Amino acid sequence: MSMTMSRPVTDVLNKQVANWSVLYVKLHHFHWYVKGPHFFTLHAKFEELYNEAATYVDDLAERLLAVGGKPVSTMKSCIEQASIKEAAGGESADQMVQAVVSDFTTLIGELEEGITAAEAANDEATGDMFLGMSESLQKHVWMLQAYLGK
Repeated sequence: MSMTMSRPVTDVLNKQVANWSVLYVKLHHFHWYVKGPHFFTLHAKFEELYNEAATYVDDLAERLLAVGGKPVSTMKSCIEQASIKEAAGGESADQMVQAVVSDFTTLIGELEEGITAAEAANDEATGDMFLGMSESLQKHVWMLQAYLGK
């Protein structure tokens, strides 16, 4: 397999670098500012999720570099390119969890598109990476929705 990739796959990779960079900061914000009776549960969960986000940022950026792309690497450019928005501030614990569910649902859809683009480009490695991320996010969405009573 040639290491040249179609532009759409590199675009998907870079958008995910941007998304996960924004989420990394957003999840830290939620980790630091969550309050209420579920503080200990959510404080720990948000830490688990930002550690996962850090791994994804690095894996996605390294994959992009390996195939000749240039990962976005400033917060300004991440915010410009991401479909994920920063935390607003002042969210309740439940609003924080709902925001994560919403963001992860958005990412699942984008990763599905990425899998299709990777298949079209004959790039099994990137498709596998996107699939693994999507599976993890689907599990998180299920658990977080259960927490919200949905």
